[in-house]
Amino acid sequence: MTGRASAREILTLVADTGTFTELPYPHRDSASDGPLRWPGYDASRARAAERTGESESVVCGTAAVEGTRAVLIAFEFGYLGGSLGERTGDRLEAAFTHAREHRLPVVPLVATGGSRMQEGMVALTQLQRVARQSALTREAGLPQIAVLRDPTTGGGWATLGAGADIVLALPGAQVGFAGSRVRPPDADPAAYTAEAQVAAGSADAVVPPEELRPTLGGWLRLLTGGTDAPSPEPAPVPDALGTVAGLPASGWDAVRRARAADRPRAARYLDAYFTYRLAISGDRCGGTDPDGMLCGFGEHRGCTVAFAAQTGAATRPAGYRTATRLIRLADRLGVPVLTLVDTPGAANDAEAERQGAGAAIAELFGAVATARTPLTTLVIGEGGSGGALALAAPGRTWAVPDSYFSVIAPELAAAILKRPPARVPETAGQLRIRPQDVAELGLIRTRDGRTP
Repeated sequence: MTGRASAREILTLVADTGTFTELPYPHRDSASDGPLRWPGYDASRARAAERTGESESVVCGTAAVEGTRAVLIAFEFGYLGGSLGERTGDRLEAAFTHAREHRLPVVPLVATGGSRMQEGMVALTQLQRVARQSALTREAGLPQIAVLRDPTTGGGWATLGAGADIVLALPGAQVGFAGSRVRPPDADPAAYTAEAQVAAGSADAVVPPEELRPTLGGWLRLLTGGTDAPSPEPAPVPDALGTVAGLPASGWDAVRRARAADRPRAARYLDAYFTYRLAISGDRCGGTDPDGMLCGFGEHRGCTVAFAAQTGAATRPAGYRTATRLIRLADRLGVPVLTLVDTPGAANDAEAERQGAGAAIAELFGAVATARTPLTTLVIGEGGSGGALALAAPGRTWAVPDSYFSVIAPELAAAILKRPPARVPETAGQLRIRPQDVAELGLIRTRDGRTP
């Protein structure tokens, strides 16, 4: 299925049975054949209405999805290609306003070819209306989760789709700013697919139709789980998993233990900590870092907690930007954040520099520094320099015994000091990188929660 279901069919697919209630629509008196007096426009609308049973290209209402109520906006592609016109803008504005008034998340189920040519610039400016309503809803602390159907192109993709907090897509859906009839003739069609948008970091996941309702319901439950709490509690620190008993005897011992192949990594901590979790993917700037950073939201003891977890690999710029996106979304929704630090450092190859490593790390430092929601950090392995520190919460960082936190890797420190490799263990000790050393320096907290 590529998403060519009608508006009513997609609503039936995602809404709990018998819960959809259509919203009343604003009435607009329009001139014959629309604002441009486009010949035959009224006749085209009449034929579209007869063919689809709809009076416009969107159907808006409220429904429960796996028990969580939301405002649903379903596009009818059969009505003039799901295009946006002035009356479409009226309906979208009314739907977003209803969502804010009733504190409901918004779910656009998008299938559109873009703005309606028969209304010219009047149609195009509806994108500004939609963008404003989305921004107001974002400022109100309400989540927006888009589902990309076939096709999702033009301004519908550039506002309701790509502008959502979480972007899901149906398999094989055509997704891109340029529709199929306006692309360069030699354009690779594979670049304009849901799968390509996920690979490029512009969408979070491709979801088969049979999994759409539970997946969408899970996201709605998670993203509304923190909005009722006026001051969310900090995320508890996960327990260490299978770590070697006792603290490391030396700095080099700490390094060896943190680098051990058999020590627990982020995925094991997340599995043990969360009863249910969903991942976000992509930095919305063209990149992903699935091997270096895991981000998403999960349930811990019935509460929603966001997570950004390094995996033990060098973190790439897209990983830092994805973590920044995660923290800013959690902050806006009032959801506490757990971060897991485990990296030898930021990726430092030439491609990482071209991808803006410094700017990406700076953005993450800023997001952590300015977050209003509580952040909690656990160092679970290597804490290599600024690439690790960027993810650490000041004053709320703990460390497991199998970890270290250092201004620089001992090998690199020895090289800078022009010391031979034989002196690397000595250098590690001088850097005071063991968990107990960093705690004595007052930079991380002890297991009883106190800072020395």
